Amino acid sequence: MNNYILIGMPGSGKSTVGVLLAKALGYLFEDVDLLISRKAQKPLQRILDEDGLDSFLSLEEQTGSTLSAEHTVIATGGSMVLSEKAMKHLKTMGKVIYIDVPFKEIERRVTNIKTRGIVFHPNETLADVYRERKPLYERYADITVSVKPDSTIEDTVEMLMETIF
Repeated sequence: MNNYILIGMPGSGKSTVGVLLAKALGYLFEDVDLLISRKAQKPLQRILDEDGLDSFLSLEEQTGSTLSAEHTVIATGGSMVLSEKAMKHLKTMGKVIYIDVPFKEIERRVTNIKTRGIVFHPNETLADVYRERKPLYERYADITVSVKPDSTIEDTVEMLMETIF
């Protein structure tokens, strides 16, 4: 139970903040999206395009539900919360921290929705994804850090450090 698992929307800064948080804590850092990409031997968007949404979600669930780590900050993919099995496992590994960024800021940050490897159904918008996932992020979070639109990455890491200690 000595890990910190970051959850939140695509564009919330999980990977960027995670690296800096790990450095500040003297922890290792693991990015689940990179693990998935390595397993599939292709970028996330190609997995979605070539293998389909269900295949991606299955691979994500398998990766999240079998992950093993010690003294690690783990950045999950934004869709990890869609898997109850994976989230139950991750919660046994440490504290789950929801990086809560207002939708308007997510919308500003995520400009490459069609190429970024974001899980969404046909005809779904980023707003639809946000509405579906926000209650799941809140449900699984042990800690929520609310990021203001004008916050810097450093501000977010500082808020996380204050919350952890």
